[in-house]
Amino acid sequence: MILIKRLFVLIGIFFLGFLPPLTAQNSVSFEEAKSFYPYAKVLKNDSIIWGYLSVPENWEKEDTNTIKIGVTVLKSRENKEDVPAVVFIQGGPGASGVSNIWSWRLHPLRKTHDIVLFDVRGTGFSKPRLCPNLGEEFLKILAKNQSEVEDEKQKVNAALACKQELIRKGIDTDAYHSGSVAKDLHALMSNLGYKGWSVYGVSYGTYMAQVYASIYPEDVTSLVLDSSIADIKAYYTENTSNYMNSLNKVFDACKNDPNCNQQYPNLEETYYEVINEMENNPITVPVSKNFIEGESFTFNSEDFKVAIQQALYNKQLVEVIPLLIHQFKDKNKDALGNLVTAFSSLLMMDYGVYYCVSCNETLPNNELSNFELNVSKYDKLHGGLAFYKSDFKVCDKWNINKPDSLFKNFDLDPLKEENFPVLIFSGEYDPITPDTNGEKVAERFNTAHNIPGSTYGHVPGFTGIGKSVATSFIKNPNQKPDVMAFKKVVKMEIVKDITVNKGVAKMGNSLNEMNLIFLAPLVIAISVMLVFILVYSFKIFRKKYNNLSDNLVRGLSILSSTLGLICLIGLVGALLKVTEHNYFILAFGLPQNYAYLFTLSIVFLVLVILTALVFLIRIKKISNRSIVFSVIFSNILLATYMIYWGIFPF
Repeated sequence: MILIKRLFVLIGIFFLGFLPPLTAQNSVSFEEAKSFYPYAKVLKNDSIIWGYLSVPENWEKEDTNTIKIGVTVLKSRENKEDVPAVVFIQGGPGASGVSNIWSWRLHPLRKTHDIVLFDVRGTGFSKPRLCPNLGEEFLKILAKNQSEVEDEKQKVNAALACKQELIRKGIDTDAYHSGSVAKDLHALMSNLGYKGWSVYGVSYGTYMAQVYASIYPEDVTSLVLDSSIADIKAYYTENTSNYMNSLNKVFDACKNDPNCNQQYPNLEETYYEVINEMENNPITVPVSKNFIEGESFTFNSEDFKVAIQQALYNKQLVEVIPLLIHQFKDKNKDALGNLVTAFSSLLMMDYGVYYCVSCNETLPNNELSNFELNVSKYDKLHGGLAFYKSDFKVCDKWNINKPDSLFKNFDLDPLKEENFPVLIFSGEYDPITPDTNGEKVAERFNTAHNIPGSTYGHVPGFTGIGKSVATSFIKNPNQKPDVMAFKKVVKMEIVKDITVNKGVAKMGNSLNEMNLIFLAPLVIAISVMLVFILVYSFKIFRKKYNNLSDNLVRGLSILSSTLGLICLIGLVGALLKVTEHNYFILAFGLPQNYAYLFTLSIVFLVLVILTALVFLIRIKKISNRSIVFSVIFSNILLATYMIYWGIFPF
């Protein structure tokens, strides 16, 4: 009997030796949830699945936490069963994928495909989020007037405080990297019932997409890499040359445009002059307390360089770079204050995830000495971008006492053996994943097509042309795409001849917010003015008033009301027209062909004051004073709004 028991034990040991170890993979599941945007009416009647994918925090350990990945599935418009799917991988690392629902909801691909959006572990709607307020801390640091060294010191301290908080909460910071995301995606595909899908990665998401495709090639039917990372080992080290190569294209474009060169002569030299000037004389600008508690932001030379670098991401911002450089040169504080919004949006990522991923797999593969060697090629730049250089110091401290074996170095060479088709977008002015990356990445694959995004910056695949090319490719991946598609796009037009006015941006923001409580008095005032013009113009024409005071004050009221409405309608029309072309212009003012509106606004203000004085002086001789007072008050109210916005050019 004892021998039989021992035999069964030996058989059990033998077979168990060949069984896969028990892991937390058994806890993987998908559970539907309520809308992540419950107040968005446009999404309520749409065919959308919201939910959470539960996965192990560390796929390599049996005893690990369970985390939740926020997922949104935009169902195909065809509403059929078993339609193909596209999964979107956002960049950063640390940006939300689900928040891109507004770009994907009406994407032409949705006609035939389900669109799967997910928040990379630790970001957006995923649970837990890793240090979601760290970006705000960085903005406060950037806002201060202090040295690069002090900025770096405070940034390191903020990042390490984030890590300590994560450790206190029991979060495994070593489990956040592209390999884990790849396993999350594989589990998500299975739990949503897809047998394969097209993978669409942007920016850092292109690296995650390549890691995923190398680990689970059978999941991928086609691959789209928009603004791709070619070599993770050069992602930081070539940061400065990538930036300057893109910026030099702007300098050349302006030099070769006679009108631009006339208005912004020696643009390249001016750029370096501003750097020199701002090293000694930074510019402090007023900002809304919604962005900075102290209601001020100090631009130093490092902030200036980052501002120009960020402008290279977007075609419309590229077009205003010469104007932007000159606004820094002229120290236009009102216009530069509007840039803080751009800084705040840059820092809206989950920086806890950013540093977990960067310190696990990116910075360990980049050498600070190589970064500095690259910087040394640009003496006049006075150093590279400190915003990125400081990440080396952060990760040095973040990874103290961490064994080298935990650093991730994914092998992408096997991708050459795979046969799934690949589409690559690369933007001409992209400063972070330059257009030269396109051809380099294409060489990694067996079947790849590089689409140069002429005149565009980062992520050209989300332009009208890019969406069209991506849709055609994903629908028919074996058909050669139109590699010259972006040659048909409207060429870059550098913005010139702008009348600078601090109030345009504020007026545009007020109207765009559609705050009824704020705008209701203005609407009432406009109505009163319009009715007064119609009624009393007719009465004066019919000579209903014999008294000079009545005719004078009513005539002035009609004139001021008419001019005020012309100014308001003209400004709103100008805002709408400029928005169609390049809404970033509004941060500075309006094109010179609208300059007359600012002159008319001054005339309107003078007439309002004159009308009010006449009314007060001749008040006893005026009939129906309450009616006249109401229209004068309405004019004063309109003028008050214009003063609040800052429209009057004084």
